Amino acid sequence: MGDADHKHDADASKTGAETLVWHESDMPFSNAFQDHFYSKADGRAECDHVFIAANRLPERWQAGGTFSIGELGFGTGLNFCETLRQWKRLRSADARLCFSSFELYPMKTVEIDRALSPWPEIAEERRALVSRWPDEPSDTIEIEIDPQTRLVVHCGDALTSLTASAGRFDAWYLDGFAPSRNPDMWSAALMQAVFDHTGPGGTFGTYTAAGFVRRNLQAAGFTVNRQSGFAGKREMLAGKRPEKP
Repeated sequence: MGDADHKHDADASKTGAETLVWHESDMPFSNAFQDHFYSKADGRAECDHVFIAANRLPERWQAGGTFSIGELGFGTGLNFCETLRQWKRLRSADARLCFSSFELYPMKTVEIDRALSPWPEIAEERRALVSRWPDEPSDTIEIEIDPQTRLVVHCGDALTSLTASAGRFDAWYLDGFAPSRNPDMWSAALMQAVFDHTGPGGTFGTYTAAGFVRRNLQAAGFTVNRQSGFAGKREMLAGKRPEKP
């Protein structure tokens, strides 16, 4: 997530209790959390570095079978579309991906389409998403993108939705707004729920290196490592649930 830029324009739209505004170069910005939805440097490249590479997805997908990704903060759908792009290129014929995300303020179709339009690399994936996205996103959204890819977006409070979920995930994208602006998305209770819904050997990646986030992840049971961040950011966090209790 980028640093907040307080210069707003007059082009604003309501998304639930949130006001979404658009900054220069069509950057979506959340008034509710005073933060951008992705890195100003390049949100798509950030996804590759922070989530896909840190979770070692390309090599893990080689094993085939079913792979489950959990995400905190669906936002624009950028992480999903970039993941889908790479998944389609690397998957085997018998592999299946389930991508589940937790989002308090789901965007409208036109907002997702606008937010993702700067990247021609994911144009096909953007069209696949927006053509299936509901006009009034709410509750649980379930989309079969193709025979090997399923998207589930739980709309509402992440802790409540995740606690009620029976799913267990192989990898996590922890991508809520900045911890200083949205601390509930990084709370000890939510990090514990993430751990409890992670399979043995499951991993996570996140752009933040905030001390309280690292401590909450460690207290939940993850091994946590600092890695080089994206676009000159000094550090980010990645980690793993131990194979055995």
